Amino acid sequence: MTAGPATNSTDSANSTNSTNSTNSTDSTNSLNGTAQAVAAAPGQHARKAAAASFVGSTLEYYDFFIYGSASALIFNKIFFPGIDPLLGQFLSMATLGIGYVVRPLAAAFIGHFGDRIGRKQMLVFTLVSMGLATFLIGCLPPASMIGAAAPVALVLLRVLQGISAAGESVGAVTLSLEHAPAGRRAFFASWVNTGAAAGIMLASLAFLVVSFMPQSDLVAWGWRIPFLASFIVAAAGFVIRRRVPEAELFEQARETGETRLELPLKVVLRDYWPTIIKVVLFGVWAVVSTIVSAFSLSYATNGHLVSSSIMLTTTIVTAGLALVAQPLFGALADRIGRKPVFIAGNVICAVMIFAYFWSISQKNVPLVFATSIIVMVIGYGMVNPLGPAIVAEMFPTRIRYSGAAISSQLGLIVTGFAPTIAAAVVRPGPDGWVPVAVFTAVCCGLSALVTLIWVRETYKVATDDLGLKPGLDTKAGR
Repeated sequence: MTAGPATNSTDSANSTNSTNSTNSTDSTNSLNGTAQAVAAAPGQHARKAAAASFVGSTLEYYDFFIYGSASALIFNKIFFPGIDPLLGQFLSMATLGIGYVVRPLAAAFIGHFGDRIGRKQMLVFTLVSMGLATFLIGCLPPASMIGAAAPVALVLLRVLQGISAAGESVGAVTLSLEHAPAGRRAFFASWVNTGAAAGIMLASLAFLVVSFMPQSDLVAWGWRIPFLASFIVAAAGFVIRRRVPEAELFEQARETGETRLELPLKVVLRDYWPTIIKVVLFGVWAVVSTIVSAFSLSYATNGHLVSSSIMLTTTIVTAGLALVAQPLFGALADRIGRKPVFIAGNVICAVMIFAYFWSISQKNVPLVFATSIIVMVIGYGMVNPLGPAIVAEMFPTRIRYSGAAISSQLGLIVTGFAPTIAAAVVRPGPDGWVPVAVFTAVCCGLSALVTLIWVRETYKVATDDLGLKPGLDTKAGR
């Protein structure tokens, strides 16, 4: 009789201990699972931000470079008919640059709200407006139907493209950089301009397809197809971008009121004007892109040196290879520093741009492919993924969007008019390309020199310490 209750009591105690142990284990496992989920969140958010930035940048550069291809091949016939072909080509190239003129003002507007209300909201705005402008260009009637209203409407829509682009790439880099884990900022930020390579590849592929149409059909309606197709990329980008959260670093700055202390534009112009000058000089590396993708296409085809289909195929191949190369160079910059990679890329571009144009002048197709790969995949592939990240790392969190957007867009004015400058300095004859190559090489050399002597190495600097100035900022105030 006594043994029974004692046994039951022991069993009960064991059962209780077992239950408590199980509950304790479950609780511990639950806490560990929660901790793991929290730890995984930054990486997941970084990947989402990189994906959203990649798609948005793909749309931006798809839209901008189908415009560049059309301005080189079509627009002088559609919107500037009845005038000297060389003047028509010059005017067509000039409309390419107009999109860059409005970008600094647009950057001040978009950057202000990006620093006040959030990076994500403004990136949705830029995506939608870019897609709309490009779609409407594809709907424009030619000058033969509506006269001077056609080029005017073209310029206005180009301006809208410029407004959108002013905040797109910088905002995407800012979002990706602020989401990135420690020591991997360059890699995650590199996906923004890797999206640029994807956009250029898609734009060239779209024009390659329509270039096989009869010339009469291409001029009449075929050129519109790539513009109208931008709606698909815009819709995909909108869905992805809506799902990306704001970066924790920005949310902390907003919650503490740091983003509302002063107007971001005021702070940038008052305290960071030397940085603006630095970025303007540093940013001329980007002329390589418009010279190779827009001007060289016009130079090769209008001069009957290399066919448009070969030039577009070359762009597709180099852009496809850049999709692999650029993230790798971003990862390399996280290991050895931004400056060595960036400077080396500029030097390669400065030297090999001469070989690239020479191969075009010689009508040597295999050499055109080889030199374009060296210029655009290796040389430009080293500077392109790092340039926007280096600029964004020059400014603190509370004004990063405004500072990076305004300064980089001022620098890109030269980039936008690079094809126009090239069209003005190119000369007749087999060596007429030399002034264009010299202009491009000087820009790359200037960018490398400014980086060497004036740009701070940041690959070991914590994200919340970026851009801080002694006497102006503290870590708490960023």
